[in-house]
Amino acid sequence: MSDVFDSREKSEEAKYKMDAEMRFKAQSRRNKLLGLWAAERMGLGKDEAASYAKDVVAVDFDEPGDGDVIRKVMKDLGDRGAGISEDDLREQMDRLYAKALEQLSKEYPDALGPDHSRVGGE
Repeated sequence: MSDVFDSREKSEEAKYKMDAEMRFKAQSRRNKLLGLWAAERMGLGKDEAASYAKDVVAVDFDEPGDGDVIRKVMKDLGDRGAGISEDDLREQMDRLYAKALEQLSKEYPDALGPDHSRVGGE
């Protein structure tokens, strides 16, 4: 019976790790997409947009939650005369999170990296 419980525990741990990693990757992808979206609204060129998107991803590591990202993007949009309400920005972030999850699901299992193995030894 112990083997069954050990197997179930390992399965639950693997699922938790996979879910946490997917949330992290989706949030990072969402921030990149948000940066590209905001860059377009600000009229940035292709190279500037890519750089700005990286900055938006990086700022999310400043503090837990989305506050740091929201403050940066709102300030940058406002400075460029392309202001947006916080509610509208949060709605855009929700849409882009769904898009990020969709993109990552198409990349599965590659999106999870080489350190994952399928449960059941496949």
